[in-house]
Amino acid sequence: MHDHDDMLDRTAAVDRVLALREAFLPTRDTERVALADVGGRVLAESVVADVDAPAHSHATMDGFAFDARESYPFELREGEVFPEGDPGDLEPGQAARIATGAPVPRGATAVIKREDATVANGELRAGPDVSPGTYVYERGSNFRAGDELFAVGDRLGPKDAILLGDLGRDDVEVYERLSVGVLATGTEIHEGVSRDLDSAMLQGLVDAWGHEATFEGSAPDEYDRVESLVTETAERHDVVVTTGGTSVGHKDHVVRALSELGEVLFHRVRLRPGKPIAVARLADHDAVAFAIPGKPVGAHTVATLVARPFFTGDVSLPTVAATLARDVGLGPSGFEYAVPVTLARNAETGTPEAMPLGHADSPLSVYADTFDPSVLSSSTRATRADGVVVTTEPLAAGDSVRVVPYPVLE
Repeated sequence: MHDHDDMLDRTAAVDRVLALREAFLPTRDTERVALADVGGRVLAESVVADVDAPAHSHATMDGFAFDARESYPFELREGEVFPEGDPGDLEPGQAARIATGAPVPRGATAVIKREDATVANGELRAGPDVSPGTYVYERGSNFRAGDELFAVGDRLGPKDAILLGDLGRDDVEVYERLSVGVLATGTEIHEGVSRDLDSAMLQGLVDAWGHEATFEGSAPDEYDRVESLVTETAERHDVVVTTGGTSVGHKDHVVRALSELGEVLFHRVRLRPGKPIAVARLADHDAVAFAIPGKPVGAHTVATLVARPFFTGDVSLPTVAATLARDVGLGPSGFEYAVPVTLARNAETGTPEAMPLGHADSPLSVYADTFDPSVLSSSTRATRADGVVVTTEPLAAGDSVRVVPYPVLE
């Protein structure tokens, strides 16, 4: 019987993965990319504002600008302020017509909408009582000179081009995409007896996380062949991702190979499915290795919940609330369980309902009431789930649960 005391909690494993990322990224080459190409890229520089923005306060509505600390009526100044114009100054007791996006005249503290104003004989005679700042995009409220708005290691999305553009950037320094070699182990896969169900999925995850994955082949359950393929892959790539051969059977050679080639940072996490993951630093080859277990659903679960932060820097797990449709018991204590669920709207209440996919009452009947990750992690139909509920405690029908949707992880 194998001792479980050396297993890491998932959060501790993720902390080690992040520390590995922090140490590894600065050793990578960098390049400059245009703002249109920042999606999925990882910053190699911090981005600090050198000016206040906006440089002037702006109106966010067509209307009238005035000092909200004063009382109606206000004398209307001649003309209207437009975005391209100089707003000038307001004297006490004055108001100015103003267009959306125009700079607010000096001395004005608020804007009221045109349709809310009463104007007659050159005066703004009445309108709503407003506080300073109403319908005003205030100077420096977006950012101020000296604010660090992006840090080294931040993973950018297309929306970040908006703020970077406002900072006056046309391009930014990013790390080159990680080159990732994916390989499969197992005689049954190498000889074509069983189909490799993991490699394409792992390649797709790596690509979705902003890097470049290449399939580097397979090795049978022979130590020398496994070590040779891992070595060759580490020589060609920044990251090696293996699938299969991570348990403790006599044919499970991957972890031994990683320990011979470098330092295994941890092996096995208190997560089911996906427990036998291993992570290593292969310093002689200037590479990192993730050894992913072979059962496909377990492979996806542990890759997304443990390995993903290395590639993205993101540890957040945004969730959606739902009501559980069936009781779900758990196996041995001391583990987190990632229970796949489908989401549907309850016909009576209209609220989201989570059906454990694999439960006897679901379209995939794998277990009765007690979650069985060992079988479910091999059930490819479980990939039709909409997300997972991560829990350490048994669940009961009617419980409010938090579902991590798969798009968050992928």
